[in-house]
Amino acid sequence: MSNRHYSYRITVTPTGTPNEGAALNLPFSFEATNHDDILALVERARASSGLTPDDAASMVVGLKLLGEVMLRDKNNPLFDPLRGGMRDFIGKLKARSRDKS
Repeated sequence: MSNRHYSYRITVTPTGTPNEGAALNLPFSFEATNHDDILALVERARASSGLTPDDAASMVVGLKLLGEVMLRDKNNPLFDPLRGGMRDFIGKLKARSRDKS
């Protein structure tokens, strides 16, 4: 496993009419690191997942951001219900990507 970390600035910008009571300080940005190249994974998922390009990107970005937090805070019981399912899902996603290569 590589010790390389990829750094990202994530920006969330609403594109529609804000919901009543929604936060007014939008868009917002934050920085995140990941042990994987998320951009390359998005491209792979767009080619192999069977999802629309936007859905594939949403899935990968959400999955990788959550997964990295779970790895860093591995003893936090908050994530206990997700651990087995995440492991299985990621394994199936990787297998699908390899099969489509």
